[in-house]
Amino acid sequence: MDIRDHKIIFTRLLADWYQTNQRALPWRKTNNPYKIWVSEVMLQQTQVETVRPYFQRFIHRFPTVEKLARARQQTVLKLWEGMGYYARARNLHAAAKIIKHDFGQTVPDKIEDFRNLPGVGAYISAAVMSIAFGQPFAVVDGNVKRVLARLFREKAFVNDSRTHRIFQRRADSLLDTNDPGRHNQAMMELGALLCKPSTPLCDLCPVVSFCKANRHQQVAEFPMRKSRKKTPIFPCAVGVIFKKDKVLLTQRPQNGLLGGLWEFPGGKIKPDESPMAACRREIREETGLIVKQMSYLAQIKHTYTHFGIVMDVFVCRYLRGEVTLNGPVDFKWITPQELRRFPMPKANLKFLPQLQQWYKMQISGEGGGV
Repeated sequence: MDIRDHKIIFTRLLADWYQTNQRALPWRKTNNPYKIWVSEVMLQQTQVETVRPYFQRFIHRFPTVEKLARARQQTVLKLWEGMGYYARARNLHAAAKIIKHDFGQTVPDKIEDFRNLPGVGAYISAAVMSIAFGQPFAVVDGNVKRVLARLFREKAFVNDSRTHRIFQRRADSLLDTNDPGRHNQAMMELGALLCKPSTPLCDLCPVVSFCKANRHQQVAEFPMRKSRKKTPIFPCAVGVIFKKDKVLLTQRPQNGLLGGLWEFPGGKIKPDESPMAACRREIREETGLIVKQMSYLAQIKHTYTHFGIVMDVFVCRYLRGEVTLNGPVDFKWITPQELRRFPMPKANLKFLPQLQQWYKMQISGEGGGV
C-alpha cells in the first residue's frame, strides 16, 4: 500500500502498536512540559537506558523550572556528569533562568518563544510542542530518519545536514494531527524497538505493508549514509599534581568542549615528544608550575564525537612556582577526598579509582608517602 493514499490506516496501525508495545519510561508518565523538555534534552545524543537514571535524579533535585533556575551551574553539571555533551546542561540551565524571568516560571507554549531559548532547536521544539501541548509539529531524529528512509526508499543521506529538510517533509506528510504527540513518540519507538539499524524486526512491524524498502527486499541498504573520514586519535598526557596533601584542579572555559568542567592539567603530546616530557610542558604552559614526575598512573582511552584520545596519566610533585593560568579560567587546590564534588570530564573520571588507590597506598606507607 502507498502511505499517501492510506495515511489514516498507517497512523491507526502505528498508534495501536505503540499503545500496546511502548516502553514504560518515566517521562511518559507525565504531561508536565518542563519534565518532558528535560527528557528530550537528555535524549539527544544519549541512549534511553543511560538517560533513565539521570532523568530521575535530575527531576528529584530540580522538580520545577524555578528550582533549576535557582541552582548553581556547577550543581547542574555535576548531576549531568558522565552523560556528555555538557552544552545541553548549560543551555537547559540558562533557558530555565529565562523562563523564570520572562515567562512566569512556565514553559512557553508558543513555538516561537520556546525556539528562542538557549539550546532549543528544531527537534526539541517539535517534540515538546507536540508531546506536552498537542501541537502539530513532526519530530525528526535518528530513529525517525531511519524509519522514513525505509518506508519511502529515500536515497538522501541521513547523516548529511543538508538533507534534513527532505526528511522533515516526509515526517510532516505522515503526522497524525489529531494526536501529534503520540504519533511522534510512536515513530521514534518504532525506530528504537523494531526498525533498528541492523537486524530490523520487519516481521513484527505494524506498518511493514507500507515499507518500500521491505517490498523491494532492500531494508539492509537503507538508510543511506555518507562515508566519513576516519576518526583521528590524539595522544595526550595529564598530570595529577600533589602539593603536600592537595591536588590541583583547573576549570575549562564556559564555551566550547566540556565547558565549565574541572580537570587535571595536560594536553596533546607533540611529535617525537615523550608522554612524560609532554606532561611537564603542558603543566608549565597551562599553570606556570614546575613539577617532578613521581609515578605513572594509568593509560585512558576515550572517544568524543569527532575524535578520540589516548591519555597517559602521571602523578606529579609540585616543585616551585605560582599558578598562572593560560587557557583554564579557574583553579583549586583540594584534597583527593574532595574530587567527587567537582563535575569532571569522563576521561578524568575513568582514572579516579586508580588515583584513589594510589593515594591510599601513599598515606598507609606502602607507597613511600606523598
